[in-house]
Amino acid sequence: MGNMWCCSEYFNYNNTFSIVLFALVDANYNFMFVDTGCQGRISDSGVFTNTELYKKLETRNLCLPQPIPLNGREKSVPYYSIGDEVFLLSENLMKAYPGQYPKDSKNEFSVTGSAEPEEL
Repeated sequence: MGNMWCCSEYFNYNNTFSIVLFALVDANYNFMFVDTGCQGRISDSGVFTNTELYKKLETRNLCLPQPIPLNGREKSVPYYSIGDEVFLLSENLMKAYPGQYPKDSKNEFSVTGSAEPEEL
């Protein structure tokens, strides 16, 4: 196997060579998961669906804590990661509503699953 930089697999739409660093961090910016090596020409959602993190989320083998009720509520809510618009919504992945918001506005997130927001 030769030098990876000689292959067109790592040549992206900007006409440069690139390798993707995909990472999941916690609220304190600690790395929880890192995947490197995917070709830069692959879409962001394609990169995610080819990671071990995605496979473990989909097969429920990530060892996430069990869902618990939010303070003052009775219905249990699963733990979530937050992604941007390229990620598909799933039981443990949500994303911010699209659009531009003022800097001081409250962040709102979309939620999937069987529970309606008023049921939470």
